[in-house]
Parts: sequence; C-alpha cells; structure tokens
Amino acid sequence: MKMQPIMKSKMRQLDLFVDHRSLFEKLCDEANLYAGFAAVKKNGGAPGIDGVTIEDFKDRVEKELAQLKKDLESWSYKPNPVRRVEIPKPGNAGVRLLGVPCVRDRVVHATLKLLLEPIIDPTFSDHSYGFRPGYSPQKAVAAAKQIVDRGKEYVVDLDLSKFFDRVNHDRLIYLLSGHVTDKRILRLIGMILRSGVMVNGTVLLTKEGTVQGSPLSPLLSNVVLDELDKELERRGLEFCRYADDCNIFVRSPKAANRVMESISKFIEGKLKLKINREKSRVGRSKDVKFLGMTVINGTIAISAQSMKRALEKVKELTPRGTHMPLELTIQRINNWYKGWAGYYLMTQYPSQLKRIEAHIRRRLRSRIVDQQKRRRHLFRRLIKRGVSRKTAAKSAYSNKGRWALSATFALAKAYPIPWFINGLGQEIRSNDRMKHWFGLDQWIKVT
Repeated sequence: MKMQPIMKSKMRQLDLFVDHRSLFEKLCDEANLYAGFAAVKKNGGAPGIDGVTIEDFKDRVEKELAQLKKDLESWSYKPNPVRRVEIPKPGNAGVRLLGVPCVRDRVVHATLKLLLEPIIDPTFSDHSYGFRPGYSPQKAVAAAKQIVDRGKEYVVDLDLSKFFDRVNHDRLIYLLSGHVTDKRILRLIGMILRSGVMVNGTVLLTKEGTVQGSPLSPLLSNVVLDELDKELERRGLEFCRYADDCNIFVRSPKAANRVMESISKFIEGKLKLKINREKSRVGRSKDVKFLGMTVINGTIAISAQSMKRALEKVKELTPRGTHMPLELTIQRINNWYKGWAGYYLMTQYPSQLKRIEAHIRRRLRSRIVDQQKRRRHLFRRLIKRGVSRKTAAKSAYSNKGRWALSATFALAKAYPIPWFINGLGQEIRSNDRMKHWFGLDQWIKVT
C-alpha cells in the first residue's frame, strides 16, 4: 500500500522548517512512524509472538499507524514480550540469544532510533565503527592497520561476555538522560527494556540486557560502550571498537598486559559488564583477529579462524548422501558465498578467496562422482564430457575414493572452471573492484 499524499506532504514539511516539537510529539507523528515502518520493512524479519508479518502490517499500515499514534499519546501502548530465538555460534561455541519483537513494536523502536540517532551519534568517539552512519567494518579494519603501521603491534583483544544480555538498565537510562531531556522518551525506552521475553509459551521478566533483534539496540549498545571509548581516549590509548569487539593497540607486551588488567577492572567495576577471560587475550596483531581479519606484515588478511569456518560452511552446504539436486546445492552456495566474499573483499590476499572457490569446485566434483553410483557410469560420463577413454578409464576404474577422484586430471578436464561459471549479474558487473578480485570463475553455476 502506498503512502497517502497527505502523509507524504507531512514528511516534506519536516524537511522545510526546524521542528520545535518535543521528541515524544515527534514520535507520535504518523509521518515519523511511517518512516519507522519503512525502515522495518527494508530490514525484513520474522513475526513476533503475535504472528503478524511485515506484509500483514503493510496491508493495513494506515490503520495500524493511526492506532499506534493514539496508543502512544494516551500511554495505553504496552510493548509485547519478544520471541526468543537461539542461533548457534560458529564452531559449536554455544548459542546466541536473539529476540524478535512484534512488527508493531519494531516500528516504535525504529522510529525512536531515527529520532535519537542524529542527537546522540555525533557525541560518539571517532574510534567507534559499529552500527553508525558512515562507518563500517572495512573502515575499522583499515584504521587498525594504520595504528599497527605506526608501530603499535601489540593488541589487547577484549571480549565482553554476553554483552547485550548484561546491559544494566538503570545505568543505560542514566546515560541516555545526558542526551535526552524528554522524560517520556526515557520512560518509554525503560518499558521497552523491561518488556520481557517469551520462552516456550512462558513470559520471563528482563531485569537487564537489550534485545538483539531490536532496531534500537545497536544505538543503545553504543551509548553504553561510549563510556569505555571516552575512558580509553582519556588515557591516551589508540583503539578500534566495533560494537562489543574492541582492540587496543600498544607498543610492548608489558604495556599490553598492564592495559588489559586496568581496563578489565574499569569495565567490570564501573560499566557493570563482564570480561570473558578465556577469549580476551594479549598478542601481536598477526595473531589476533579483528572482525574476522588479521593485520599481518603491514597487510590485511582473512584470519585463520575465518578461513577455517568458511571451509566448514562449504562442507555443510555440500553434504554427502543428499538427494538435493545439484542445481539447488549450487544456488545455496551462491547465496552464501556472494555475501561472504563481499565482506571479505577487504583482504589483500586474493589467493584466500581463490582457495575457497577451489574447495567449492572440488566438493561439487566429488558430489558428481558420488552421483554416478557405478564406476562404469562415471567412465561414460567422463567420456561424454570430453575426456579421452584412456584417461577416463585410469580414473574411473582406479581404487581411489570420491574425494581423491575429485582432484584428478580427468575430473578437472570434464568439469573445468568455465563449467562452473555463472555470468556475472548486473549488480556485480557494475562493481569494478569485485571484478578485479574475483575474475570470471567467482560465481558457480552449471551452464
């Protein structure tokens, strides 16, 4: 459903004059609520405990927003508990607890973010790169490299244990009060923080933490951790922080150990957060990962852990003994790999990307071998694909298993790189940097 002309007119008017209304009055404005809904729709997501999808909400958006405005103004609005979702962490390191608010509540969260971000974000440190306009993981890694290049190659790698689950509500509201004078906004955010979580049909109270899954949580997390940023700046330390991932750079191991001890006391004592002692560490930059990357010998590379996880993901997407059509498997790999490679393009070692691509092709060739069932079927398939009878027989009738066969000359001849090529889509074609790194063997598809 398209926004009505009167609503568009209101949104245009907001750009034409300085709005002197209070923050709460702006929150209750239907034009601002519609902007919040537009942000929610763009991000997508599953329904909350009420089962209402974004499409359902969109079909009756004017009615929903009018009622939401009325409920907010009369203070009859009450946030619903969020739906608990458990997401496995990489490497079987437990689960990450996410919360899915109802679409109606997400609209309120998103609108609050749109109103508060222009006020609060300019006060944040320039060394904070997470969830901020104009900042990105790529910029954070590039900044880390610049610091290491200046001779500060020892890193204090801080890991906050369950950060989003341990944010102290009272302290967060106190910090927000330094930016927001409208107490109604502070009261509403307090209601959101304490809205509870539904687990197996039971509503549990939330006495601490922010919801991972709320559009507002990233901004609130930066408000909490801005205290850490300011403390590090006061001490004259160079650092890069992306959300709860923070690296501090110093010149010697002695200084690194000293900083680790003192900053840990500050975080646990004043911020009321907890350091994960097992994951936090001190080391040279080449041995420490930051946002999946490592600064090594003055260059940026994908970390060993990230490469290992990528290889494991390829294995997961190309399982043995599956009845899934090869084309569907390739589609799943493409969906994952385009996103993965798009992020890790910051590496200055293209061979790392090529290693993953080669592993994907070998897994698929192994899958093709497995599908033939009989050695004579494989022999005929190889001949059909242009392999000589002698070469085909040498591979097909050998004692090698499927994985060993997938690396033979016969399989590479029958299913070469061009066989896997997928003509680059228009979106990718327009990105010269991706073409430069990837070449034409990047995307995989049977032609």
